[in-house]
Amino acid sequence: MQFDVVVIGGGLAGLSCAVGLAESGRRCVVVSSGQSALYFSSGSLDLLAQLPDGTAVAEPLEALPALAQQAPQHPYSLMGAARVCALAGEAERLLQRCGLPLYGDSRRNHLRITPLGMRRATWLSPQAVPTTPLDGDLPWHSIAAIGIEGFLDFQPQMVASSLSQSLGVHATVAHLHLPALDRLRNNPSEFRAVNIARLLDLPQHGEALAEEVQRLAGDAQAVFLPACLGLESDRPLAVLQQTLGKPVCLLPTLPPSVLGMRLHHALRQRFQQLGGMVMPGDRVLRAEIAGGRVTGLMTRNHGDIPLRARQVVLASGSFFSNGLVADRERIYEPVFGLDVFSKADRAEWTRRDLFAPQPYLQFGVRTDDRLRALRQGQALENLYAIGAVAGGYDPLQQGCGAGVSMLGGLYVAQQIVAQGESA
Repeated sequence: MQFDVVVIGGGLAGLSCAVGLAESGRRCVVVSSGQSALYFSSGSLDLLAQLPDGTAVAEPLEALPALAQQAPQHPYSLMGAARVCALAGEAERLLQRCGLPLYGDSRRNHLRITPLGMRRATWLSPQAVPTTPLDGDLPWHSIAAIGIEGFLDFQPQMVASSLSQSLGVHATVAHLHLPALDRLRNNPSEFRAVNIARLLDLPQHGEALAEEVQRLAGDAQAVFLPACLGLESDRPLAVLQQTLGKPVCLLPTLPPSVLGMRLHHALRQRFQQLGGMVMPGDRVLRAEIAGGRVTGLMTRNHGDIPLRARQVVLASGSFFSNGLVADRERIYEPVFGLDVFSKADRAEWTRRDLFAPQPYLQFGVRTDDRLRALRQGQALENLYAIGAVAGGYDPLQQGCGAGVSMLGGLYVAQQIVAQGESA
């Protein structure tokens, strides 16, 4: 099977790259082995929240020169500050084209309210998520934190306690009960955010939901609910807000995350609308390499029939999705045998302090400044590595995982398109 580009991985990095390629008319296929890590995300996207030395970042683009000094192998440093600035704007526009109205921009971070009621700096957030400026407070003095009876993946008591202590907000706690949820509630394995949203999004349950929330919220100026509403669109939330006559905000829950799923579905839908192909449940097992180029890919589902493409993009994720593998002796990339950032001594892979930056989070594939993957010190001409499979950065400590994925994906897409136009 012949394509212009094969993208290995259907997460944020892979889909961002694939959408960029499809928008430019490239025949692209995404090989996705399983559930995207976006299903486990908050739905907010980080660009750069902290430098490696621990300095908090308010203006991500202004902090890029300092990042390059402290972390020259960071993907942003490899791409260059000017290119990162341009790509950040393009990423925001791509999300708009995917039908995702997000709050924020790359010039300055904002704070989102987390499921624990704390605040975390970020780049873009779903409009339903409560946010504040870096130096500001919530616009409400009283909030009703309302959970769902029997739903253990969201604890309104924690939210209310944190909001009261950190922001001085008067927060009340309540749990709503709707007969429509009884069947799910009786089966704990089914009582998850996604299944709840599928029921609450149905128009016939809208009136009962509004009446229950109105009763529990009382005189509170705003309502915080778990993100168990709006699986396909913002309409159910908009109808609820209009009925109540007050703001209703959503907080992410434990996975699977409705807000993360919406992000994934929007990107994938855009890609497929543009003619892109997805091979779900398939995995690239090995590669044919000749003359410094990838010439074929063998997958689990296609046996001896190789996938062939002019360009290949590796966006297979990190340890979570087996894009990187750790055994007792080493860290390695399993498909191409690529060079990897790691430490030889296993004792140096982690730190005993659970909350300290963990060295293994910076492990990943080595690339050149075009994000081409290195193998035995040489860049493979037509293989790029993007997102969590790439090394040289800590997505958690530096608050940059989503930005590295999206910007790296778009950077690679632009290079591939430019090569085709000059050929």
